[in-house]
Amino acid sequence: MKQSLQLKMGQQLTMTPQLQQAIRLLQLSTLDLQQEIQEALDSNPMLEVEESVEDGGDREQKDNTADDKNDRRDNNSDEQHNSEASSANTTEADESTADGEWNESIPQDLPVDTSWDDIYESSASTLPASNYDGDDSDFESRRGNTESLYDHLMWQLNLTPMSERDEIIAMAIIDSVEPSGLLSNTIEDIYEGLTANWDDLELDEVQAVQHRLQQFDPCGACSIDLVDCLLVQLAQFDKDTPFLEAAKLIVRLHLPLLGSRDYRQLMRKTRLKEPELAQAVALIKTLNPHPGDGISTSETEYVVPDVFVDKKEGRWTVELNPDIAPKIRINSGYASMVKRADSSRDNTFLKDNLQEARWFLKSLQSRNETLLKVSTCIVEKQRGFLEYGAEAMKPLVLHDIAELVEMHESTISRVTTQKYMHTPQGIFELKYFFSSHVSTDSGGECSSTAIRAIIKKLVAAENPKKPLSDSKITDMLSDQGIRVARRTIAKYRESLNIPPSNERKGLGD
Repeated sequence: MKQSLQLKMGQQLTMTPQLQQAIRLLQLSTLDLQQEIQEALDSNPMLEVEESVEDGGDREQKDNTADDKNDRRDNNSDEQHNSEASSANTTEADESTADGEWNESIPQDLPVDTSWDDIYESSASTLPASNYDGDDSDFESRRGNTESLYDHLMWQLNLTPMSERDEIIAMAIIDSVEPSGLLSNTIEDIYEGLTANWDDLELDEVQAVQHRLQQFDPCGACSIDLVDCLLVQLAQFDKDTPFLEAAKLIVRLHLPLLGSRDYRQLMRKTRLKEPELAQAVALIKTLNPHPGDGISTSETEYVVPDVFVDKKEGRWTVELNPDIAPKIRINSGYASMVKRADSSRDNTFLKDNLQEARWFLKSLQSRNETLLKVSTCIVEKQRGFLEYGAEAMKPLVLHDIAELVEMHESTISRVTTQKYMHTPQGIFELKYFFSSHVSTDSGGECSSTAIRAIIKKLVAAENPKKPLSDSKITDMLSDQGIRVARRTIAKYRESLNIPPSNERKGLGD
């Protein structure tokens, strides 16, 4: 094979550190962005929080960092006035203080639009490492106080007067409690494990301690099974509660029939009439089959909308949330200290931080512009949803928005991840507005989100005695010109956490 030289021309996007920063800011959630900005304020003296001017003209500082830095600023009133009159987020230092050798030119538009390969092919070697280094000494203090079911039961045990022997038995039982509240081991197994320490231990002693623990909060925890758990909760009701005995009878002997909603057999075996059975079942439904679920160990997740959508004068408008991040700018006092043609260590430090600050502000501006552009296109496509709700949702995929804003689909994916839109219909993640489509008889398309909304509406209006089957829902959608397979209906129903028809059967009208 003969060797030869060939000359080719092509374009390739270089993942510079500045571009990497812009892309990373683009995909951050609101809460992560606030933390990123705070870290930039703490590490870069050239950045400061803007002062807020109240109605009376009085100035109020919004951030302690800004206070510390402003104390070190030159108290020249003319210079401060000129700084406040400059633009909010993109204030740049006086170009006369910048030397051409160190002042890297910042483009008007950052090319944050990249393809999948630009990000993921060389992510291990080019993308900057996360700020998290695995040693977060302040992690626990910033987390909400959460308590497991084990901790909750042990706390109550410590406040309950018991003998030392009973307390050891109680601890052994609590160790066997699952997060749902039920025991993972039988009382007999726990008893056998304790007999290694006490030869004279009786099974009745262990059961007596278990009964005391079942009265702890949440009531019904430490039960051996579902029947035991529900009976303990029913025992807490006043004896004069209507249909209490009927509820106990159903739980004790006929719980499988209740689970299968075989009300005809229930009425025959309990000799209850339909209204009486309905009252007893309603009482059972007030119980908690998983008492441990009430003791939540999950973190509270706060959703802060990134954009607001509202209808003004007959037109839908899209605005960025002004409170999602603190307003920052370059400290003109420090920027004026940068000297031309000075290569001293202190001056180099100021130069580097000034350039980093300018790039950071430019990245924030690019993030906001891209987010606003994508959100506006989504609103244009989903006006029907904003007007009439989920049933009017139109099919939409990433490619549709990517064509409108002339960006790659991977960029749209990053913009719409963990970003939320506040609409008259509620707060939704931007990804919510994207869905596949199903063809209609008229030649149009129907969004899968709209089909889910229709299914939810049909189920909510069904007769509890004769719930709609998946086949029936398929026929009803077909009457509306929407042809969907029965298995697709089953998939959509499961995604909505709607049980099948045999589990939705009730005693109501």
